[in-house]
Amino acid sequence: MTDIKGIMPGLSISMTRANDGKAVTAKDYRGKIAVLYFGYTHCPDVCPTTLSNLSLALNALGDDAKHVRVLFVSVDPDRDTLPVLKSYAEAFAPEVDGLRGTANQIADLARRYRIAYSVTPASATHAYEVTHSNSIFFFDGEGRARFVTMHSDDQAALLKAFRYLLN
Repeated sequence: MTDIKGIMPGLSISMTRANDGKAVTAKDYRGKIAVLYFGYTHCPDVCPTTLSNLSLALNALGDDAKHVRVLFVSVDPDRDTLPVLKSYAEAFAPEVDGLRGTANQIADLARRYRIAYSVTPASATHAYEVTHSNSIFFFDGEGRARFVTMHSDDQAALLKAFRYLLN
């Protein structure tokens, strides 16, 4: 984990939550630890591994997990419809919120947190391809950026960050 307190901007989102179809902003997550992660549902390896690792850490938190929300922002809105994103998020943990936005909303949010991504539609010579950064941002209950990591495989570090932010 890298401490980014005062370096990165606070949580600022305006998207549709796939879980219930509600338009949400950062205010909807005040009072909760928010974990921001960009990915897509057709990802063959990194996204499901990251969400699985976060889910394991949430499970280890027990009842305290109810104070955490994982915000999984799709960078592939053409394929990640609300029903697809809802089903995908539900496969990991009840604390995972699939978020979908317009191309402009996603680009603005990615730029805010310096996330690189690209979507290349299929053509006669190229398969559909999506690439994205693997940064995971942790925000405290006031929406302030606190930590970032690119490694979700260290359960001890994830739990330490969650417990620190919960206290």
